[in-house]
Amino acid sequence: MSGIDVGEELGARAAQARALALLRIRSRALAVAILPAAVAVVLFAADAQGHLAGPVWDAVRWTVLGVAVVVLLVTVLVAVSVARARPAMSPTVPVPEEGAPDLYRLVRDLADRLDVPAPSAVALTPDCDSWLEDRTHRALRRGPGAPAEDADTAPVLVIGSPFLWWMRVAELRAVLAPVVAGTGPSAHPDIAAARRFVRGLDAAIADAAASARNPVRGAPLAFAGWVARLLLRACRGHAAEMERCVAAAASMRAQTVDYGLRIAAQEQVGLAYAGWDRLLTRVALPAWRMGRWPSRLDAGVVSALTELSRRDRLADGFALRLGERPACDLLEEPGVADEAASLLAARLFHGGPAESGPGWAPVDWQQYPDEVVDRKWRSEAARLHRVLDTLGVPRASAADPAVPTLARVMEHLSGAGGPGGPGEALAAGIGAAVAREEAEAPVHGGGQGPGGQVQGAAGSGPADDPLDLWGPGPLPLFPLQPPRTGTDLLADHVGAMVCCAAVDTAGAAPGLDWLDGPALLVGGERRADLAAPVLSLVEDGDPDPLLSWLAEVGVRSDKPVRLV
Repeated sequence: MSGIDVGEELGARAAQARALALLRIRSRALAVAILPAAVAVVLFAADAQGHLAGPVWDAVRWTVLGVAVVVLLVTVLVAVSVARARPAMSPTVPVPEEGAPDLYRLVRDLADRLDVPAPSAVALTPDCDSWLEDRTHRALRRGPGAPAEDADTAPVLVIGSPFLWWMRVAELRAVLAPVVAGTGPSAHPDIAAARRFVRGLDAAIADAAASARNPVRGAPLAFAGWVARLLLRACRGHAAEMERCVAAAASMRAQTVDYGLRIAAQEQVGLAYAGWDRLLTRVALPAWRMGRWPSRLDAGVVSALTELSRRDRLADGFALRLGERPACDLLEEPGVADEAASLLAARLFHGGPAESGPGWAPVDWQQYPDEVVDRKWRSEAARLHRVLDTLGVPRASAADPAVPTLARVMEHLSGAGGPGGPGEALAAGIGAAVAREEAEAPVHGGGQGPGGQVQGAAGSGPADDPLDLWGPGPLPLFPLQPPRTGTDLLADHVGAMVCCAAVDTAGAAPGLDWLDGPALLVGGERRADLAAPVLSLVEDGDPDPLLSWLAEVGVRSDKPVRLV
């Protein structure tokens, strides 16, 4: 045997040993539960044979029988709670085989080369990660994309959608090799049983927490959750070590497939993650806050990483890869998949609605400057002037006191005497206004998820969407940014007012920077030097840097600005 085979065998055996340790914990718990019943059987058998007679032993026998009945009833309660608890399932976009035959062919070929069972299905996640997910629970088999006949043996392969758009086909195969190799250990009966046991305990704890508001139904579930928590605490170390050994064994097996290419592909994983993070926080988040969701996020990550390659000389070589076949070509309708994953990303990271509707519309990248950037600036400028009105700040235009101007904002902040003066009151007012508007916005939680199946033709998602299985947790599940401070909000609003004035009085235009989001274009070129002058005005009350900037660009601060 080669060194790789030996390492894989050792990892598999270690994983099986940890799985047996988990199953022994389950057996010991069951043994403790039936111990009073066993004692009761022994006592009554002794009585039937004429032993242990007398009123004292009769009392002991019936007492033990009563305890045994109670313990068995409690055991049945806990067992039923664990068995009926629905394990959490990752929110994904199902990819049926008819919508991606080439992708399924690649995965099955990879499984054949690794000599492991092929995954039962493929799904996409709007994140830079890939994993195998066990969906063998009966409640999980009803959703679209759930495994069918081979559900008891093969998990679902979940692929990060940014990988499909940024990576080339060979790179994707190399990255998926250690993931697909994990189906081998997953098929082992001891490991599968141990995983079901741990997932059942975890689901029971989640059910107990969700039913805490219902005292009638919550009391027995709370007790079942307490027992499950004790068992899970005893299992935690073995479960973590089992998964580590499974991953090690899968990694060793995958070294026989595209090992040299895997090193280069891992570099693309890190690059994709960086571009995806920038795209979500700098580009998608402002759109989500405006009630728009970019419908081609995965295509956007390619543009963002291409721009990064252009700016960063260290990434120059990566742009040459774009001439090779992208992995998204493995899908029959990449645009449909991108749109479904983009809507799911908005739901996961922002808590947006599951479907488009009033106040929640898709936007393509060509419309982004007008539909998102310009509206964002004018909405924030309008909010800024509304707060100034509530503070009683007079208008700066003598000719028409009703029109909003940039001069009004600058005069107020330059006379604030720094952050301790009226500037702080303005920041607090804006923060309160933003919080009030967010509280009045409709709550987008629970209910059906966005996923429509990725098929050959676009269509609406099924009624029993897999996102119904998320559980009762609040949305968004993964918020991108912490709440902004009042000073941050004030700087954003002042900057938006400056941009509006530049567009209306100096011929500037809203634009999109793939790495930094909303951008101000002056003469077709991005001006990235506005933040420092605005901060000088907001934090120090010093208008001179901003006045110099306005003069350079040709902005008239005394001219009226159009607001929404």
